[in-house]
Amino acid sequence: MASDLENKAKEAFIDDHFQLAADLYSQAIDLNPKSAELFADRAQANIKLGNLTEAVSDANKAIELDASMAKPYLRKGIACMKLEEYQTAKAALDTGISLASGDSRSRFASLIKECEDRIAEETGQLPKEELELPSNATPMQEEPVNGLSSETQDVTPPKPKYKHDFYQKPEEVVVTVFAKRVPVDCVSVDFGEQILSVSINVPGEDAYHLQPRLFGKIVPANCKYIVLSTKVEIHLAKAEPIHWTSLEYKETAVVRRLDTSSDVAMRPTYPSSKPKKVDWDKLEAQVKKEEKDEKLDGDAALNKFFRDIYKDADEDTRRAMQKSFVESSGTVLSTNWKDVGSKKVDGSAPDGMEMKKWEY
Repeated sequence: MASDLENKAKEAFIDDHFQLAADLYSQAIDLNPKSAELFADRAQANIKLGNLTEAVSDANKAIELDASMAKPYLRKGIACMKLEEYQTAKAALDTGISLASGDSRSRFASLIKECEDRIAEETGQLPKEELELPSNATPMQEEPVNGLSSETQDVTPPKPKYKHDFYQKPEEVVVTVFAKRVPVDCVSVDFGEQILSVSINVPGEDAYHLQPRLFGKIVPANCKYIVLSTKVEIHLAKAEPIHWTSLEYKETAVVRRLDTSSDVAMRPTYPSSKPKKVDWDKLEAQVKKEEKDEKLDGDAALNKFFRDIYKDADEDTRRAMQKSFVESSGTVLSTNWKDVGSKKVDGSAPDGMEMKKWEY
């Protein structure tokens, strides 16, 4: 079945029906989620659709499944170049060219050369005019498929499964995805030069993807994330201390550098473009209340009841609970220190049962 869907997807791609091709590849992946080939091909369809961060995510997944294929490195390189992520693109292409053969090696080589030129331009190592293409040169085209090309189609993104927000400091941005009780092994986070890719794939549920092109550049090696009981917290290390007015990149955004010497600048700041500030203290209190009100059954409910009593008790009450429980072999639990403090607490067996001491 997966192979039939794959064949139909390839036919749709050749006919320039890229959205249909991407949908068919997605259906085939659902049936065969370990196929690196399917992820690499869907990455190409996403490039044609302009879904560049999704293309990078698909290429990364294909590489994870089969690192010996050259194709996903090429797809990742092209998508990152279109995102102006030239360092990340060059790293992928450098690896891919060592796996490529025949004519595809020249394709890798030309893209690597362009990455090097763009990187040199960004770092100021070459004058910009030296990098301009001659009038008779042909600019980089999208990867050809049987000599066919196409225009980008508009795609309406699906409604996200989880909500997310962010706040920032001069040196980092903290992104929070509010996802409760998600297993750690179901969360995947990848960091690019200016790309964040978050995937939450819980068996039996719709997959969640957050793949923005970030407002500013980050240092992937210094980024990290942690999966908690109520959220996934992602720490993005800024490449430079600028104020992010949004999480995602905007061409019209005004970049403002932060004064890191100021005490005010060291406080977390929230995006001023938000219509409403997030009350983090209120949100934390709400989460704690939900955890406290969580309904339990049987021994779990009883243990929680005793823990709550002990947590809120004074010192005499805690001493009484400890002494009575230990001396009675777990059959008596008293909170009155005046009653149990001056005498030994004897065990009390339930009706119909008899207390016996263990002999060693």
